[in-house]
Amino acid sequence: MTTPSRMPEPYGQGSSANLADILERVLDKGIVIAGDIKINLLDIELLTIKLRLVVASVDKAKEMGIDWWESDPALSSRARRDELTRENAELRERLARLEELETGRAEKKEAP
Repeated sequence: MTTPSRMPEPYGQGSSANLADILERVLDKGIVIAGDIKINLLDIELLTIKLRLVVASVDKAKEMGIDWWESDPALSSRARRDELTRENAELRERLARLEELETGRAEKKEAP
């Protein structure tokens, strides 16, 4: 009598639950990966590259005080709107100053 050979589970079936668990833990707790690359020539440092990677959920990142994406106009529509409002106010102020200068010049020309 032959016993059926036990074949390993195909890749992806059992590992998807494990991957989901790992991802959930990483996003819940957060993970930091840090490294430095230095290039020296004859004991002279030519280049230093510092790499930092933080992987966390948005809520966990905010807990850690990381929320730079909220003020980046490329990533946040609110930040884009705030930037446009600020630029618009600056342009209005510049226009008002120019109009005042022009009015002052016109008054000087009219005065005898």
